[in-house]
Amino acid sequence: MSDTADRRMLEALVCPVTHAVLTYDAERQELLSKAAHLAYPIRDGIPVMLVSEARTLE
Repeated sequence: MSDTADRRMLEALVCPVTHAVLTYDAERQELLSKAAHLAYPIRDGIPVMLVSEARTLE
């Protein structure tokens, strides 16, 4: 999968809690939901969109 395809896939995802748009943090490999104050991890290139796996944002 190309970087363009990866970026488009990430842009299509929304927060499973609020359905708000997510922000990609390339450095931490996370998708951030500012509305839910959660950060969803990306492991081995796969977004883990489970609330139980998300980190709480301060």
